[in-house]
Amino acid sequence: MYLTRLHTLGIFLIALALNLIATNISAAADWQRVTLGDATENYDFPVYANHDLKGDLSKIRQVVMVMHGLHRNGDQYFATAQRLLEQSGRDPQEVLLIAPNFPGKQDQSKGFTQMPLWGTRDWAAGLDAQGVAFSLSSFKVMDDLVRKVTESPGFEGVATVIIAGHSAGGQFVQRYAALNQVDETIRTRGLDLRYVVANPSSFLYFTPQRPEDKTFKDYPAEQCPDFNQYRYGMENMIPYAKIQSSQEQFKRYSHRAVTYLMGGNDTDPNHKLLDKTCPALAQGATRLSRAKSYIRYERFLVGRATKINHLAYEVQDVGHNQEKMFGSSCGMMSLFQSEAPKDSHAAACQPYLF
Repeated sequence: MYLTRLHTLGIFLIALALNLIATNISAAADWQRVTLGDATENYDFPVYANHDLKGDLSKIRQVVMVMHGLHRNGDQYFATAQRLLEQSGRDPQEVLLIAPNFPGKQDQSKGFTQMPLWGTRDWAAGLDAQGVAFSLSSFKVMDDLVRKVTESPGFEGVATVIIAGHSAGGQFVQRYAALNQVDETIRTRGLDLRYVVANPSSFLYFTPQRPEDKTFKDYPAEQCPDFNQYRYGMENMIPYAKIQSSQEQFKRYSHRAVTYLMGGNDTDPNHKLLDKTCPALAQGATRLSRAKSYIRYERFLVGRATKINHLAYEVQDVGHNQEKMFGSSCGMMSLFQSEAPKDSHAAACQPYLF
C-alpha cells in the first residue's frame, strides 16, 4: 500500500511538472499587443517577445528582431530564436527578442483584431496596410518598433539593435535596410543598428543591370517589361522610400551594416516558395545564385577600391531552413554576437568575399 501511494504521488508530481513546463512554454509564446505611432496616427500591432514590454527593461542591452516568412508565423520564428538564445550563452535578461507578426485577414482567429492588415506578400515589400485611415507602410511599422526600443523610457541601456529575416522575411529586411529613413539617426546617437538577410527569393537592384556571364549588363526590357519595377528595381517606387537618386540610395545602403547569409544547398529552382516571376528570374535561377550575383553586383557598382560595410557568408550544407541558417556559426554571431556551442552541430560558414 505504501509503495502504491508513493507510485501514485510520483505520477502526480511528474504530471504537475509537465503541466508547469507546458504552461511556461505556452506563456512564452503568447503575443503582446503594442501601440505604435504618435498621438495623431497610432495603431495596435502584435509581437512575440521574451520580456513583458510593459515591464522593467532596464537590463536590456541588445534587441534582436526576427522577421517571419511568407506564412506570417511569428510564433514559430520566435520559438526558434528562443532556442538559439538559450544555446548562445548570452544572459537572457540582457537580450530582448521580438518577433513582429504582420496580420492578414486570415489571422483574426489568433486574436489580431482591430489592427492594420496586410496582403499576403504586401508586408514583405513595404506596402501599405488596409483598415487604417492613414498611410501605413510595413516599413513604417519597423521604424516605429526601432524607435520604441531605442527612444522609449526604460530602454536607456540598449546598445545594439539587430533586424534579421529569412526567406520572405529576408526580402523584407533587405529592402528595409536599403530604404529606411531612421538608420543614420539611430547610429548618430551611438547605437549599433544591423541587418541580417538570409535566403531571400529576390533583391532590390539599384540600376537596370542584371547578372549575365559573371558580369552585369543592361537587361533587355522586351524580355520582361516589369523587371525593374519595385520590388525588384527602382521604378514605380513606394512612397515610403522618398528616393533622391538610385546612386545616392545605393551609397547610403553600402554604408549600412548588412550581413548576407546564403544557404549552400538552397539551390532548388522549383522550390514551392521560390519567386518564379519574370523579374525574379532575371536575377538568377535559385536563391543561392541570386544571392551570389547580388553580392558581386554591389562590388560591380562601387569598384574594387571602395569599402562596403557588408558581410556575406555561405552556410555550408544548409538549404531553405531558418533554424539551421540562424543557428549556424555565422548566424549565431550575427544575431547574438556569440559563438555556436561546440556540441550544437552548428553548420559551418564560408565567407563570400566581395
